[in-house]
Order: sequence, then structure tokens, then C-alpha cells
Amino acid sequence: MSISKVHFVKPHSQIAEFNELVIIKTISRLVKSVCDRLFAAIALVLFSPFILFVAIAISLPMGTPIVFTQPRPGKDGQIFTFYKFRTMTNDRDADGNLLSDEKRLTAIGQFLRKTSLDELPQLLNVLKGDMSFVGPRPLIVEYLERYSPEQARRHDVMPGITGWAQINGRNTISWQEKFKLDVWYVNNWSLWLDLKILFLTVWKVVKKEGISQANHVTVEDFMGN
Repeated sequence: MSISKVHFVKPHSQIAEFNELVIIKTISRLVKSVCDRLFAAIALVLFSPFILFVAIAISLPMGTPIVFTQPRPGKDGQIFTFYKFRTMTNDRDADGNLLSDEKRLTAIGQFLRKTSLDELPQLLNVLKGDMSFVGPRPLIVEYLERYSPEQARRHDVMPGITGWAQINGRNTISWQEKFKLDVWYVNNWSLWLDLKILFLTVWKVVKKEGISQANHVTVEDFMGN
């Protein structure tokens, strides 16, 4: 009888623990979603004078558009419109081909990239519910078919303005390393981890670490595994 009880009590205990964990995770994600939108709205109001100043500074040398938009895959691969301050001109050579990124990057664009202020328009993405403050960075749509099944798990959560990969090397590490860090974040997510990432992001931005690869203004494309 005692053996039978042990046999049945243990699974029930495990199920209860699992259900409790699911409830905690669900509540935590709800809290994250509410906080994301609330703080995004507050930040947009507080930074609105600065955003206007940056918009004017961009428009003087480059004209319009001021904001760069692009379709990006979000949670579960759902496509949304991604916002970012424009940092490069559309200058072309005699044959009509775009010049290299190095030649098209403006002085204000270089400043915005070094300070990560080019990401400010993504506050609107967070407010709309397309993104979170913390999560794997949303990459271009073309990469979707190049991911391994494990790498594709980075889309199990909402993409973020900053993430675990961004505070652990950012653009100085390989794509494979970034994706491993993204999946680690998916597996180990918690509100405390998000707070840690936000704190370390501020520190990294102040130190201007990991902004670009050596000898490259922009990151090289991910071509698959």
C-alpha cells in the first residue's frame, strides 16, 4: 500500500509544481507586457523633445524619410513594421548602385549608432505590442529560412530593443553565438533576468562596447549554418 501511495503521490506533486510554474510564468509575462507598454508610453513623452531634435538633425543633411522602416519577424514569426532612426543616405554611384555603408553613413548617423539612440523609434514598436524592451533582436525576414530549428526558437518570445546577446558581445560575436544566447534567454527567461539585461545594457551603451564588427560599419549578413 505504501509503495502504491508513493508511486501515485510523486506524479501528482510534480504536476502541481508544473502547474504552479506555468501560472507564475503566465503572470510574469502579463506583468512584462503591461510594464513594457506603460514605460514605452512614459519614455515617448519624456523623450519627445529630444526625439524632435534628432529628427531635425537627421532631416538637415538627409531630408526625408527620417525614420527607417522595414518588415521584421516578431513572436512566432509574425511580420511587423520595424522602426529605427535613419543613419545613412541613399547616395548611389554613376551606375545607380548604392554606395557602401561606410560612404553612406552620416556624421549624425554615426553618433546615433555609437550611442544606440537610433533605436529610440522602437519605443513605438513596444507601445504597439510588436516588441518588448528585452528579447532577441528582430532580424530581417530573409533570415527565417536560414535558421536551424533550434535557432528558430528565438521567435518563441517577443523580440526586444536589447537582449541577452546584446550584453554578451553584441556585434563582436558570431551569428551562431548570438543565436545560442537568444535561445538561452528563451529557456531561462524571468523578470529578474530582464531587469539585469536592462541594467547591463545601460552600462554597455555608456562604455560604447560591441557596437560594430572590426572594420565594418554594419554587421555582415547571416548566410545560414
